[in-house]
Amino acid sequence: MSSSRRKVRGLAAGASVLAVLGAAALTATPQAAASPPTRDEAFSKASTEFGVPISLLEAMSYAQTRWDAHPGEHNTDGGYGPMNLIDGTLFADDGPGTKEAGAQDAAAADRVLPQKVDSLGRAADLLDVDRDTLRTDATANIRGGAALLAQKQRSLKLPTGAGTDPGQWYAAVASTSGSTTESAAGTFADDVYDALAAGARRTTDDGQKVSMAAAQADPRTDQLALLKLRKASKGAAGGDGIECPAGLDCESIPAPYQETGDGDYGNYDKAPRDTDAGPTVDYIVMHDTEGSWETSLKLVQDPTYLGWHYTIRSADGHIAQHIPTKDVGWHAGNWYINQHSIGIEQEGFAADGATWYTESLYRNSARLVKYLAAKWDIPLDHDHILGHDNVPGTTAATVKGMHWDPGPYWDWEHYFTLLGAPVKARDGKPSKEIVRIAPGFDGNQQVITGCETAGKPCDPQGSNFVYLHSEPSAAAPLVKDIDLHTDGSASTTEVADIGARAAAGQEFAVADRDGDWTAIWYLGQKAWFHNPKGEHRTAVDVGGQLVTPKKGVDEVATYGRAYPESSAYPEGIPDQGTAPLSYKLRAGQRAVLTDDSVSTDYYRAVKFDGTPPDDHVDVVGKTKYLQVSFGHRIMYVKASDVDVVKAR
Repeated sequence: MSSSRRKVRGLAAGASVLAVLGAAALTATPQAAASPPTRDEAFSKASTEFGVPISLLEAMSYAQTRWDAHPGEHNTDGGYGPMNLIDGTLFADDGPGTKEAGAQDAAAADRVLPQKVDSLGRAADLLDVDRDTLRTDATANIRGGAALLAQKQRSLKLPTGAGTDPGQWYAAVASTSGSTTESAAGTFADDVYDALAAGARRTTDDGQKVSMAAAQADPRTDQLALLKLRKASKGAAGGDGIECPAGLDCESIPAPYQETGDGDYGNYDKAPRDTDAGPTVDYIVMHDTEGSWETSLKLVQDPTYLGWHYTIRSADGHIAQHIPTKDVGWHAGNWYINQHSIGIEQEGFAADGATWYTESLYRNSARLVKYLAAKWDIPLDHDHILGHDNVPGTTAATVKGMHWDPGPYWDWEHYFTLLGAPVKARDGKPSKEIVRIAPGFDGNQQVITGCETAGKPCDPQGSNFVYLHSEPSAAAPLVKDIDLHTDGSASTTEVADIGARAAAGQEFAVADRDGDWTAIWYLGQKAWFHNPKGEHRTAVDVGGQLVTPKKGVDEVATYGRAYPESSAYPEGIPDQGTAPLSYKLRAGQRAVLTDDSVSTDYYRAVKFDGTPPDDHVDVVGKTKYLQVSFGHRIMYVKASDVDVVKAR
């Protein structure tokens, strides 16, 4: 993956400190600097100043950014600050990252925002401040958002005032989404009013403790017609062959299934996964694009490139479907996982993280995944809703080439909460023998290096994992990943190095405990992470089942795919083999059983429009595999090698 790109940080090029501070800086007498308003105070003052209900202002900001500021940093749509004010003068200058070995970089494309808005510029004019103030000052940013909302409400000839019914602001709220379609604008407005009804409390990226009391409102959804937006397909309810939740702004941008010459073709395979004759759909794999929306669409429509099922735009959560979910996309770098999964690319850059993964992306991505999980009966857990970084190599030799997106800055805990399956929820009676990683996100700012320059610390921000050490000490070396670091060296803190990370939502067998430290069995070794008691715990005890080597078995092989035994292959279809990974589950060690209904098969698809019995056929074996959590990536073991025991 490649994510080097030019960023706008702090002051824009050429802007002076005085330009931001104002002329008063020249004459102010020396005195103790006044504390800036808290986020709560900023919302309250902006509500009074511009005549916007404070609860609505808070809910809008929460639905846009969850109140985070990221001063000087913009996300995918060019949005800044707690109110996501969009700087229409900014365009991404990034080409795509290399998504697979040998992939060609396409020419970079200018960003085309959903509605070429410049809300930051309009807010700067309304407040008579410069753009940099709104980029870097959270309080000014909130004032700008309130001013724009009030202006829109007045233009719609609807009532204003801090004491007005929040439900009367539905159309104005919907307009701030920047969407050109009724469905997307309405979905955003619904998110705002849902947040308002639920209330929220969290600590922001800059340490602000913000709370929003739940408030009832009757949103006037009929106001949406006032915006005169175009109508779009409503996903599954709208027909057009689009598999998408009703009400979301989804479109079909098909990937090509065509011959490219010399017997080659692209860029996916047809499959009867909706029948008993095809592979089952067991996983959803979450990727990031490492390029802009426009570039990603160009790539997925290139028959010589790769194909995935969906792309989601970060700016507004707009969804494009490329491949029917019954067919097999080429996206995960592991054919077994490909044949059993749906691939979703989400616009963003793994090394940039929170400044690119917008709340609109999180929410609409979760809506899509929840819909697909229900359609294909996929469990809503981190053993089946995978990051690309959780996909195993096919053999020991391919592990080093596997990808690490969506990366350490993807907020899995927030995402699973949106899916209705919170990471910290305990199912049944907890056990002392299994832990589920749950370090929080915003306050879990792990040291990570190499986001822009190798060895250089990345900008501090929330992260989704805990580091694993060889001893119960932060000073101890990180544990080793022998297939990732084949020279025998320890893992590192480099952003792409997942060799010593346990991520939120993953479950592991407990190996030992020592004060504030917990050890888990990880890639055949004890791996320690800091897990203090009380509110700062980084894991929760959960129930479940464990696997351990059968009596008399010294070590159990692990696999990156659950392929059939040799005798299962009919004449004309080559034996694909069952080469193991290098990691071993040894006597006395345990791993968490995460799926006991693993499909043992190989979907043969090597010809364009091939037909059975020698092509486009699912070869099914009798060897039973179990899926286990034994490292950062999922793995499989043969059921005949292990005993399954209930955790105590």
